[in-house]
Amino acid sequence: MLGVIGWSGSGKTTLLELVVARLAASGLRVNVVKHSHHDVMLEPPHKDSARMRAAGAAEVMIASPYRVAIMRELRGAAEPSLAEHLARLAPADLTLVEGYKWEALPKLEVYRPDVGKPPMFPGDPHIVAVASTMARPQGLAPQVAWLDLLDADAVLRWVRQFNGLPA
Repeated sequence: MLGVIGWSGSGKTTLLELVVARLAASGLRVNVVKHSHHDVMLEPPHKDSARMRAAGAAEVMIASPYRVAIMRELRGAAEPSLAEHLARLAPADLTLVEGYKWEALPKLEVYRPDVGKPPMFPGDPHIVAVASTMARPQGLAPQVAWLDLLDADAVLRWVRQFNGLPA
């Protein structure tokens, strides 16, 4: 498992899309957990699944020959933990977690100075690598890998190596 964190607009989703596509194309099974601070609507309110949730269903599963989705209404209950979400996933060669900055898991920070936000790596001991458009800063702990965000192949090689995946 590897977390991918960074400020909005830093390029997390673009990088993840490339990494997932390349790993999946090489025959690996990759899961992704994406945290959102926003309300998630998968279907318009008039569709059957939304109507069932509105009627009071705790969970609604939509199943087809192409995909399965489960929507759980929390109805004021606490948000489930990352561990609870991970337990619901099918086994995979790698699970990538976008968001969950506060979790104690190995993380890759995507950092672009031009976003105008401070880097997270100085204050988070779980950040094991940074993919950035800037040069490696002086004094950064040597165990933190510094990757060129614009060199997708290098980032992919690091992800494979860090997670023990075949090259």
